[in-house]
Amino acid sequence: MKLSEIKTICVVCAGNICRSPIGEVVLKDRLDKAGLDIFVDSAGTGDWHEGEDANQKSIKVLRDSGYEISHNARQFKKHWFEQKDLILVMDFENKRNLTSIAPKDQLPKIKLMRAFDPLFKNAAQDSLELEVPDPYHEPLDAFYEVLDMVEQASDGLVAEILKAQRN
Repeated sequence: MKLSEIKTICVVCAGNICRSPIGEVVLKDRLDKAGLDIFVDSAGTGDWHEGEDANQKSIKVLRDSGYEISHNARQFKKHWFEQKDLILVMDFENKRNLTSIAPKDQLPKIKLMRAFDPLFKNAAQDSLELEVPDPYHEPLDAFYEVLDMVEQASDGLVAEILKAQRN
């Protein structure tokens, strides 16, 4: 996977109603502002929320922070590996779930989103610091923390893509 050649990104969490919709919206915003024409969508590893809107707390946090969201939850499909250039997961469980169904040649596409946060550039690949925790059962503050983590990671990813394109 070459960052300079990325055209499609999928942001993935467990149910596609909390973290990945936030990731999708923020990453789209950052890429657009950087003038990068990269398609971004999101999905969940599970199917239990398919067809639902994003979690109300995710919607509130995004809208209160100046983002717009229109969402319809869906489950990641195996054939999408061929269609996506980069797959950003929120935690190690999401990563395990996708790597268990991914063709071997597609495994390098699966990355922890927070690994692009400049603060964690030197973190070990298995560091729990790289996880964006699931705020599903948590108060609103946890959703704001997720937003902050995703914004930092998105900024880092966009900077890396821009740098790769210049080289």
